[in-house]
Amino acid sequence: MRKIILNQIILFISKTSIMVGGQAVINGVMMRVPGFYATAVRDNNNNIIIDRHIHQSLVDKYNISKIPILRGFLHLVDSMKIGFQTLEWSAEVSEEETSPPNKIVNFFMTLLSLSFAIGLFMGIPYLITGIGLAKYTTYSNNQFLFNCVAGLIRILVFLIYLYLISKLKDIKCLFQYHGAEHKVVYNFESGQKLSVKNASQYSTKHPRCGTSFVFILMLVTILTYAITDSLIAQFQLITFTTFIRILFHLILLPFVAGLGYETLKFLATKQSNAFFALLSKPGLWLQNITTNEPSNNQLEVSISALKSAFDKDIDQFEGQKFNADAIG
Repeated sequence: MRKIILNQIILFISKTSIMVGGQAVINGVMMRVPGFYATAVRDNNNNIIIDRHIHQSLVDKYNISKIPILRGFLHLVDSMKIGFQTLEWSAEVSEEETSPPNKIVNFFMTLLSLSFAIGLFMGIPYLITGIGLAKYTTYSNNQFLFNCVAGLIRILVFLIYLYLISKLKDIKCLFQYHGAEHKVVYNFESGQKLSVKNASQYSTKHPRCGTSFVFILMLVTILTYAITDSLIAQFQLITFTTFIRILFHLILLPFVAGLGYETLKFLATKQSNAFFALLSKPGLWLQNITTNEPSNNQLEVSISALKSAFDKDIDQFEGQKFNADAIG
């Protein structure tokens, strides 16, 4: 498995890049290619249902591909928007809903989920760090130390949360489709014909997975928040409370997300360097949790998604070696 991943990293340097990636959805996979994305879901009758859309990214729409950080943030917004839409559609297909989804209910469910995430990944680490530093050290006002400790607690909370939900039956299935997505992208990159047999030989772990972005984002978050909070404390611009800190860090989040995107793109171009390749290792390790070995039926769904995204243009790309510039 390690040998396969290493070979993919080496090939990265010599192959042509193309925007191909996606994400796992409920009982299926969404694949995105230049100008289009398609979602393939296996319904309760064992049929593969396809939903294909034309898509112009926000970066292309506003012609800001050369503006660092801003392009990264808009790429993230774009991916999240498509992700939510395809997840919602896949849920409807899987559950065979006949009535349209209630937008008000969906809005409040999204608001509740965001509140939960903020409380879990910001509120709890900040409270624990504040109490711990005040009780056991004399550095409770050291903002750099505070954010380093809080950041490490956040990573720990995230890993525990990820591990616990990975044990749920539906999440296991979702992670299988995540693995299927990676295998099919590997298959596409290799230049081999897209097939279950060819895709099955590849690893479920991909060096440019979105999971790697999450881990890099957490590291960038620690450093960014530590520096900004230290500067603010130095000039006494804000008196930090848990609420004020959360609010300030949420305001900084678009900048942090953009910076994380630029960091990941930079690391992807430096995989031949041992040090930078080492920084990508935690993201690959994390995929031991977020990807599972898929069945042949799940690989078939993932292949259908990619072929549908390309549609008739698949013949122009299949059989050539590419480097997928974006992976889910």
